Parts: sequence; structure tokens; C-alpha cells
Amino acid sequence: QVQLVESGGGLVQAGGSLRLSCAASGNIRSIENMGWYRMAPGQARETVGNITKTGYVDYAESVTGRSTISRDNAQKTVDLQMDSLKPEDAAVYYCYAHVWPYAREDFITVWGQGTRVDVSS
Repeated sequence: QVQLVESGGGLVQAGGSLRLSCAASGNIRSIENMGWYRMAPGQARETVGNITKTGYVDYAESVTGRSTISRDNAQKTVDLQMDSLKPEDAAVYYCYAHVWPYAREDFITVWGQGTRVDVSS
């Protein structure tokens, strides 16, 4: 069974920084895209950013310039570094990965359980 586990959420002061980490585990043949999305109460899901296996990253306009997504293919991890946090960044953050498990002949999308980020003004 493939799982993603996030860590690093919590309460951060506006203007501060946070780093979220996500690790994949299980019998994984390959991982293609990885990334993060977030959900705030009453708002639509927003993809924060996506990183390909070769390291190309797309960011949401709302976080461009103050966020960095990185991954370690050997460790099967993806991180999100966010700086200059704003109150509107408060949300539950989920990592995802497009995974090819050994038990399957195709890729599946797996999500983490989410980690909450609160930003105090």
C-alpha cells in the first residue's frame, strides 16, 4: 500500500516562514509528478505547486516568488518552503504524488492526510 505522510504544519506569524515535508512509502516502482494543494474553509481547492520528476516546477500565482517546492527522488520526498506568509495562506495543505506501484500496471494519484497551517496576523 502506498502512503504519503506530511509533516511541518502549525501556527506561524504573518511574515514568517514554514517548511512542509511529505514522504512516500510503500512498494513504489516510480513517481512522476508530486506537489501540494491546499484547502481553506469556504474556498475551492488550490494547487500550490507541482514538480515533475526532472524538477520542473509550476507555482500558483498566489504563492509565486515566495514559495519553493523541491523533491528528492531517492528519498521519495517533496518539500514546500513558504516565506512571507499571509493570513490567506492559512489552510490544510495536502501533498500528492502520481505513483506507479509495483502491484499495478498503471499510475495512481495518492494524497496525504493533510497538515494544517494557521497564520496569525
